[in-house]
Amino acid sequence: MKVLAVGAAGASAGMVVPELVRRGVRVRGLVHDESRAGQARRNGAAETVVADLTDLAALTRACEGVDGVFGIIPAFAEDEARIGTTMVEAAVRAGARKCVFSGVYHPTTSALSNHRGKQPAEAALYDSGLDFTVLQPAIFMQQLTGLWQSARRTGTIAMPYSADARMAYVDYRDVAEVAAESLVGDRFSGGTFELSSPGTHSREDLARLMGDVLGTEVTAESPDFDAWADAANLPAGRVRDGLKVMNQHYDRHGFHGGNALVLTAALGREPRTVRGFVGELARS
Repeated sequence: MKVLAVGAAGASAGMVVPELVRRGVRVRGLVHDESRAGQARRNGAAETVVADLTDLAALTRACEGVDGVFGIIPAFAEDEARIGTTMVEAAVRAGARKCVFSGVYHPTTSALSNHRGKQPAEAALYDSGLDFTVLQPAIFMQQLTGLWQSARRTGTIAMPYSADARMAYVDYRDVAEVAAESLVGDRFSGGTFELSSPGTHSREDLARLMGDVLGTEVTAESPDFDAWADAANLPAGRVRDGLKVMNQHYDRHGFHGGNALVLTAALGREPRTVRGFVGELARS
């Protein structure tokens, strides 16, 4: 079996590549720049192709000769909706049989551009005639790595929304496992699956957990968004604007969910937990 893996050099999508290789799949890694081809190969891609995700002709060529496509859209990318529908059309035109799309938890949260931008890709898949699987992962635990480093270095963890807001998380390694299984078999065919680890966690919870692991007090802080963005050297533009709206939404509503039933059933085991992930960070 041969699969085109979009984002094969990425921090998240790149986790799907070794899961596919472990299952005997030959992976063609799609990268946006030739300079990223080496990372895709280190992740396990047997071959690479460079293509713009909005270029239908280039994506169609990239899909030629593959059995399946793993698709993902970079958050806050310009014209996310077009990227998603172009991926689906390219897979159809090239004659691919399967498509697994890694979208976002609660895509109907239309106030957030990085959620509503995923909806057209899902709709296109449902109408495509492809053997599809839609995965809707919660916030990636991998994003906690920066908070852990801050906790260890400064004794504080800061994000620009309420420290009491409760958030649902998932370890993307678990998502990658489900994505690979979806491509090599038919157990997940025709399904749309919310993927989350159990429970929700506030930043206060995270501070206590990290403090317990470090053996010292860790404080949760909630800086002003613009001050936080300036400290992170985020330039003015689409990404900064999208993040501002997202963090304002988190401040008011959190990011609820945390039901692990689907992910547990999909994996055939208990999903990785936030506590376990922080423990891994401490041991690394």
